[in-house]
Amino acid sequence: MSVSSPAERDELNHLLQQSGRNDQHAFAELYRRTSSKLFGVCLRMLRDRGQAEEVLQEIYATVWRRAASFDAAKASAITWLVTLSRNKAIDRLRQHREEPMEDPSMLDETIDEQPTPAADAETSQEHRRLQHCLDQLEPQQQRSVREAFFTGATYNELATRCKVPLGTMKSWIRRSLMQLRTCLDQ
Repeated sequence: MSVSSPAERDELNHLLQQSGRNDQHAFAELYRRTSSKLFGVCLRMLRDRGQAEEVLQEIYATVWRRAASFDAAKASAITWLVTLSRNKAIDRLRQHREEPMEDPSMLDETIDEQPTPAADAETSQEHRRLQHCLDQLEPQQQRSVREAFFTGATYNELATRCKVPLGTMKSWIRRSLMQLRTCLDQ
């Protein structure tokens, strides 16, 4: 599902807020409208359908429990849901990581894969905007942000791979995220 209008964004915000008030019908509609996009986020990051399905279930259990904490003044519902999904997928990656990715160049290959349930999400306007903004970053910062947010690599792992101090890596990521936010807000 691609949120392409302010009205759609407002509808999702309302559904999430109603879910926070234990409205089962609103929760079911929120699930119907957002589950394919969130599944796409999980599948893209985890690259395993079974794990993506499990994480999606965890996501909606968390949504049901934590929807009351959603604040539309801070972020849209879809942003809140995608962030929750990304964080759950990263948690799963970190739990099941056997060894860190040895060849970061493989990241581009895994990111470019398009899972079929979310092909529309991958080609959505939001994805194109994010890709455009990522392309504005310096190559090293772009690679670090991609690894941190798409593979769940920790700051320590990234600093080791890039042979820079931990503080430098944290600064790169922080500045890159600020730059991405500015770009996406335009």
